[in-house]
Amino acid sequence: MENPSPDLWLSEDPLPANPAEIVKQWLDEAFAARVQANPHAVALATIDPNGSPSVRMVLCNEIDPEAAAFTMYTNTESRKGRAIRSEPRCAIVFHWATRQARIEGRASLTPEDRSDAYFATRPLEARLGAWASAQSEPIGSRAEILAKLDAIGKRFEATKEEDVVPRPPHWGGFTLVADSIELWVSREGRIHDRAVWRREESDWIPTRLQP
Repeated sequence: MENPSPDLWLSEDPLPANPAEIVKQWLDEAFAARVQANPHAVALATIDPNGSPSVRMVLCNEIDPEAAAFTMYTNTESRKGRAIRSEPRCAIVFHWATRQARIEGRASLTPEDRSDAYFATRPLEARLGAWASAQSEPIGSRAEILAKLDAIGKRFEATKEEDVVPRPPHWGGFTLVADSIELWVSREGRIHDRAVWRREESDWIPTRLQP
């Protein structure tokens, strides 16, 4: 972006053309400044098949600013996975102390080759855990899940030394393509900078909002 001062992006008019570029820049800066343990943590809100809302914290692992696409990897048969498959409309929120990004749109399954590529970058323990856990489903005790993990470790013992554990069929990505992005920057006196961009075909239409 041409403006060299990220803190002024929402203060000046006209507003920037692509809000997803700002989100990506803010996330990069949050990682660089180590503002929190997981700067890419987002609150993901979904609608269950029975119409009930639900929200939880997940990691947004990839951002494509040009497509305004935000990808999260998970067990696709979990409660959130079932919710997204039933009702693709969902929302995420990033929050970094003095900055916030609210993103709304529709999510769909990420292509399998991308899910394979990302799964291969995960630590071995996390890959084994993805096989062992039927995420969101009840279990009787901590000992039971540890026993399942031990059994999965033995199952892949032959390939474990080569660090090759394939992606389970129930694990993959959901990519949320935004149709609305709202950005917020904290200001003195609570006169914050706040604006929303709504997508109309290939263009973003910005509107400044009162704080």
